[in-house]
Amino acid sequence: MGLIITLLIIWLVLSILGFIIEGLLWLALIGLLLFAATAVWGWVKRRAGA
Repeated sequence: MGLIITLLIIWLVLSILGFIIEGLLWLALIGLLLFAATAVWGWVKRRAGA
């Protein structure tokens, strides 16, 4: 679970950086996509283990 939380934090930071630096909007979009994918993956893994 620690790995998933770490990945979520990394993706969130990348998204924020992408929005702050307007030329890196693609970074924000990739960060948001990876954040959502990691969150869903973590939710599925947690539910399967419960």
